[in-house]
Amino acid sequence: MPMEKVTFTGHSGADLAARLDLPEGPHLATALFAHCFTCGKDIAAARRIAGRLAAMGIAVLRFDFTGLGHSGGEFANTTFTSNAGDLRAAAEWLAGRGMAPSLMIGHSLGGAAVLAAAPDIASVRAVVTLGAPFDPGHVTHQFGAALDEIAEKGSAEVTLAGRPFTIRQDFVEDTRAANLTRALGRLHAALLVMHAPRDATVGIDNAAQIFTAAKHPKSFVTLDGADHLISDAGDAEYAAEVIAAWSARYLSLDPPAAPADAPEGVVRVSEAAPDGFLQDIQNGPHHHILADEPVAYGGTNRGLTPYGLVSAGLGACTSMTIRMYARRKGWPLTHVRVDVCHDKTHAEDAATPADAKVDRFSRVITLEGDLDDAQRAKLLEIADKCPVHRTLERSKEVVTRLSE
Repeated sequence: MPMEKVTFTGHSGADLAARLDLPEGPHLATALFAHCFTCGKDIAAARRIAGRLAAMGIAVLRFDFTGLGHSGGEFANTTFTSNAGDLRAAAEWLAGRGMAPSLMIGHSLGGAAVLAAAPDIASVRAVVTLGAPFDPGHVTHQFGAALDEIAEKGSAEVTLAGRPFTIRQDFVEDTRAANLTRALGRLHAALLVMHAPRDATVGIDNAAQIFTAAKHPKSFVTLDGADHLISDAGDAEYAAEVIAAWSARYLSLDPPAAPADAPEGVVRVSEAAPDGFLQDIQNGPHHHILADEPVAYGGTNRGLTPYGLVSAGLGACTSMTIRMYARRKGWPLTHVRVDVCHDKTHAEDAATPADAKVDRFSRVITLEGDLDDAQRAKLLEIADKCPVHRTLERSKEVVTRLSE
């Protein structure tokens, strides 16, 4: 997916570094992503979710909060309130570009900040939290014994995830004073709460409190087995899939008409991860599947193989063609099942070299219903007339070029 490196002015006037993940096809909506406490815009979960949403036509702006990553300003001068201010500034920048955000996603403390900021952003129609605390002051538990030093001296250095950060008393007091109950009462958008039951950083009870305080429409999805950072690729993929499917209910994602030379639209295949072979396959904003290879071949086995997808197309087309014919005839066909296997087999055609191999697709069709022998025989004949079957048997042409 195309990605732009951009900057915008944050709450304090400092330049904030951001990445804008853009759809390769039509731009249907815009999302704003807020990262977890002291993390950054490039955390694995943020990248994965942004890529998945971009694949369905939703642009995503993810940025480093003031004083973090590549953004300017002093982290020591920031507070929970300033994080919400950075989000409002990001939304204003997007609106100025004609891309006002309709979806906001926040991870951990970023989720709490999203809940605080969203009521003031009129364009927002849907909000998602991932492992968010109900009480933003929860984050101060990470400071341990340094809290006494912060209270006594006004600031202290705290090591978080192996990195030193200066935390001031203003931050502690501001997070403890934050009240999400009021913010949730003002929220004018649908809410999806996602949380891992075994989250050791922010307990699952926080999700229950957020959900209870929110008004409808609201949804809750558990991230079984995930850690707080959603660091496993499978967990991030699942979260992205759920967000993409859920948000489509609340956002206007109707795509423009398909190109005249592609009446069914374009099927876009993009790498889903830099390692392995996992692929995102997207056809418009509503249809998404995965392709992969088995673990034995260097993949992660999280999707059909390419030949599995071809087999699926043949099986689906066969079943649809049989159903269409039986429906037109008024025959009592109650169910169709098509099993398809693919293999490479030695050619039997005398015109083909003896050592050559050809692709063989074997179909086993099961027809249920009170059909007589003549009807069953006719439906078997009709199976060979399915368009995908004919395409596979005829000569084919694949035209390939490099994009400009």
